[in-house]
Amino acid sequence: MRAIGVELVELPLAELEAMNLPENLYDAVMACRRITAHGARLRQVMFIAKVMRGVDVAPIRATLERRGEIDRQRVHREHLLETWRERLIADEPAAWTELAAQIDPAGLQQIRTLARQARAEQASAHPPAAARQLFRRLRDAFEKPAV
Repeated sequence: MRAIGVELVELPLAELEAMNLPENLYDAVMACRRITAHGARLRQVMFIAKVMRGVDVAPIRATLERRGEIDRQRVHREHLLETWRERLIADEPAAWTELAAQIDPAGLQQIRTLARQARAEQASAHPPAAARQLFRRLRDAFEKPAV
């Protein structure tokens, strides 16, 4: 119960409000968000756990688990994109062939240019502006279906 209470306190406000919590639980969570003193915050979290004893926590737990799964999927996608970026900057020929098969070929030239710029930035120890642009361009390319 206490762990769920901590998760509720740390949720963004919009997501917390979308959960339609019982009023007493919502008020306890909002009060905890305003508390900055460590000991007082700990006591408030314990109070949230006590309030949750009288509430059906199954829907709350399910919502938090769904949110966690969405976060895990987003992180996994970003790791895949980072791997693609590293392979393209390393100029692996197999990576370019695989990429051409998975994305719309119209955007491939821009990705090649960004990869070349990112290699030049690495070689000259400049900030990785092109590498960041390459990541964003890859993300956009993978979101659109290949033709």
